[in-house]
Amino acid sequence: MTWWPYARLAAAALSLAAVIAQLSLTVQVALEVTTPWGSHLPTVGWNFLSFFTIDSNLLAAVVLIIGAIWALRHRGDAEQEPRWLAVLLVCASTYMIVTGLVYNTLLRGIELPQGTTVPWSNEVLHVVFPLFLLLDVLFAPRRRALPWSTVFVTAIFPLVWAAYTMVRANLITAPATGNAWWYPYPFLDPRLVGGYLGVAGYVVGIAVAIIGVGCFVVWMGRSRAASPASASSVAKDFSRSEG
Repeated sequence: MTWWPYARLAAAALSLAAVIAQLSLTVQVALEVTTPWGSHLPTVGWNFLSFFTIDSNLLAAVVLIIGAIWALRHRGDAEQEPRWLAVLLVCASTYMIVTGLVYNTLLRGIELPQGTTVPWSNEVLHVVFPLFLLLDVLFAPRRRALPWSTVFVTAIFPLVWAAYTMVRANLITAPATGNAWWYPYPFLDPRLVGGYLGVAGYVVGIAVAIIGVGCFVVWMGRSRAASPASASSVAKDFSRSEG
């Protein structure tokens, strides 16, 4: 599939456009607010970058661009993607697939204040781009088999993000409400889910989802790297180098 790098570039561009569109609206809303906490742009901007969805989309877009550039530079050979790129793709794919799952199971039915969300951007960030990353796992060429320990690598960033979120939450005044706390997602707010025990339940559930999806992504990479088509490509590349 010589066209796949271009599909990666197009998907990454769409995701970045969606992030920029939502950020622009967020800043615009903040500029129109009269309260000091709602119009404090440093807090508004940092909150925006504290959403797991935004972080995952930015990471995935950058990784897909890097992967596309690498593939275009190596389009004349049958070399597998390098290990570092394969690990980044596993992480990006895992986070985006989990983003899609969490949004569509826990957050889709939650009403947001009118005018604070760009509808098409919301769908791209939570549905379209996660689906593309799933397709990338299933069909992108030149997959490299990685050890199962890679699954634990995927858990590092979500754990750090969760700890950062829970520590920061009570240090921030919520721009929209003026509350002396701010959580990016309602299922992380102990006031809404029955205390920190309720939060822990959601965190454990999402951690299980991350590990499960990470296992699926690594397994798929190992399976596709060991497929007859991949083995044939490697054999041809080896025989060409020997000749």
